[in-house]
Amino acid sequence: DFKPDVIHCHDWQTGLIPVYLKTIYADRPIFAKAKTVFTVHNLGYQGNFPPDSMPLTGLGWELFKLEKLEFYGKVSFLKGGLVYADAITTVSERYSQEIQTKEFGCGLDGVLRLRKDHLFGIINGIDFDDWNPDTDENIFSHYNIQSIQKKYKNKSELQKENDLWVDFKLPLIGVISRLVDQKGINVLIPALAEIAQLGFQFVLLGTGEEKYHQLLREIAKRNRGQFGIHILFDAAMARRIYAGCDIMLFPSYYEPCGLGQLIAMRYGAIPIVRATGGLADTVHEFHPETGEGNGFLFQEYSSEALMRTLKHALSIYRNEKAWGQLVKNAMKCDFSWNASAKKFIHLYEMISQSKNREIKK
Repeated sequence: DFKPDVIHCHDWQTGLIPVYLKTIYADRPIFAKAKTVFTVHNLGYQGNFPPDSMPLTGLGWELFKLEKLEFYGKVSFLKGGLVYADAITTVSERYSQEIQTKEFGCGLDGVLRLRKDHLFGIINGIDFDDWNPDTDENIFSHYNIQSIQKKYKNKSELQKENDLWVDFKLPLIGVISRLVDQKGINVLIPALAEIAQLGFQFVLLGTGEEKYHQLLREIAKRNRGQFGIHILFDAAMARRIYAGCDIMLFPSYYEPCGLGQLIAMRYGAIPIVRATGGLADTVHEFHPETGEGNGFLFQEYSSEALMRTLKHALSIYRNEKAWGQLVKNAMKCDFSWNASAKKFIHLYEMISQSKNREIKK
């Protein structure tokens, strides 16, 4: 007897569901009132297939048109979701705007501009019970906003684990990332030489393109005692890095949302981010004169801009009072699913009550 009010689809793998509901399943009583929400987590992954795949979908050739499923001569599952869904969401407000431009639209910016009144940005969240430095079994010492000083135990143990000089006053900088251009690794690597010259410590965890694996391994050899490089996937180590580092870097070229900066703030590690997508929506510049803000941002996609911002952050790091306020600000941020869930519920209610596609933001 179950009749869905809303079917929430995610990414290209589910892109044909809104199409089916508007075409071959349109007359099924069970789906008579069902509306669809289609969430795009990363527009770069599109599910495009050769034209001869069309019969496999069960859909007629009349849908293989520019204004429907055809995309540069291929059948696009993602485009199907964008065209036929009752509402489209992305994982941050900024990203929902960026993908309407040619730079970040991946060839679909025109479709998204046509559907802009049905396009919503709702930020991702993290599980605050899972990501909790006060209970995390993978870190060396538990702490919370009232006992931030216990974070230093995690820092010293992380330094030992990575054969770094144990000195809690030295700023410890971390990166946890896929090692690909989208994540800004081509911007990060040229900056590492200057980070080493300045005497700072650096820990990296991730896997990706082999060219970056080789470069990072060579850099690690040249900077023993300062750099810890781990070319692997290790979920427990990732938590130790969040808990032990003072600063985390996120120099992405584009970032639909990003969870790393949310986790970093939860663990009192200050994010330095490029102002794009969800990074710009969740990180706000710290102003020591007012004590407001939870991190640092840079606009230009370059190693120079990253280093300028890092140096600025480190000048504040030396001010113990200001840095302590910044860490508290970051740990106070609520990026749990509670706020995002309320926005999704509102969207579900709105489209359920709308007639056809009459949605008003």
